[in-house]
Amino acid sequence: MTNVSDTSSEPIKGIKYCTRCCVPETQEGVEFDEMGICTACRSSEEKMHIDWTVREKQLRTILEEAKAKSGNGYDCVLPISGGKDSFFQAHVLVKVYGLKPLAVTFNQNWVSETGFYNLQRCLEVFDLDHLQFTPARSLVNRLAKKSLDAIGDACWHCHSGVGAFPLQVATRFKIPLLVWGESISENAGRASYSCPGVKFDRDYFTKVSAKLTAQEMTSAELSARDLHPFELPSYEEIEKTGVWGIHLGDYMFWDDERQTEWIREVYGWRETEMEGAYKGYKSAECIMAGVHDFTCYLKRGFGRSTGQASVDVRNGLLTRKEGFELIRHHDQERPEALDYYLKITGLSEAEFYDVMREKKLADLKTIDLPIHPKGKPNAERLVPFVEQIIQKHLHQPDPRVTRDQEDN
Repeated sequence: MTNVSDTSSEPIKGIKYCTRCCVPETQEGVEFDEMGICTACRSSEEKMHIDWTVREKQLRTILEEAKAKSGNGYDCVLPISGGKDSFFQAHVLVKVYGLKPLAVTFNQNWVSETGFYNLQRCLEVFDLDHLQFTPARSLVNRLAKKSLDAIGDACWHCHSGVGAFPLQVATRFKIPLLVWGESISENAGRASYSCPGVKFDRDYFTKVSAKLTAQEMTSAELSARDLHPFELPSYEEIEKTGVWGIHLGDYMFWDDERQTEWIREVYGWRETEMEGAYKGYKSAECIMAGVHDFTCYLKRGFGRSTGQASVDVRNGLLTRKEGFELIRHHDQERPEALDYYLKITGLSEAEFYDVMREKKLADLKTIDLPIHPKGKPNAERLVPFVEQIIQKHLHQPDPRVTRDQEDN
């Protein structure tokens, strides 16, 4: 592994990186110890000393109690996108513990063709009842524009919706338990297994990702009525229903790469090419993941491949230097999906970069962040799959008319 004093291969000069992996000091909530080792590395060490047999017994007790209390109803709410984590969650709940979950999807209206397939495959394989909410296309477009200026990220509506809609369903249908996947202690760098930090509650997704409430997002272009679907249930509703949530990754040894390989081999889950990344399984359900990660790079000097490389370095699959080489290639690449984002928001590319310069961390203001053009078109078309279907059929003749013509 690269000597900890060697900084020659670091992607961005002027940023301090973990001496063990590739995590930068600009990652939100990260801390370095006296040896320069980041929170995520320390957490990965702690993970090896946890008695996962004891944790599994705790999980089994929680799920058995939920099942006993549910009667003829649903045992829990399963927030699901069809992504690798929620697909694996469905396997654990249905096949391992025999629960009957209600699958709940906040559809960000940017679903990829691969994501559409994976979600439908999940529902069929695990025979799940399913509720889905999809915000209107024009609302998504307006929120994507507002989001950039509000939180320096195009995805507020997704960050907010994946938290709000499952809670709305849980309170409305009186299903107390929500079951999520990966623990924030796994790779986020903001917590460790010994110090979890952020506990799941009503405001979890606001604190972790959305940053602003629906009320705080209102503007001349976005009324309170527009944003009503993103409002969280009241504290009184949460307390009355007894809603709470767990992350499976707090109770079972979480290995998302091995889990992804397994659901791919056993259930036919599919990966796809992901922008700004060298692996094809994270956020495979969304065409805009590359824009999300690119805005993180422009704000904080790192993107998706930094997280992937850091995990691989911790697991001994890459040297730190090799990780930095992958980061330099992928994090700094302008995503093709940015073209779609500019189209739906009406922003020019210059306006986009102007906003992101304002959102750049103060410590990075004097640091130039390189941006490289993408070398080739993305393998999967970066337009929402539903739009692709509509356009395809709009330009095809009506089969009923064709049959009538043939009959005549």
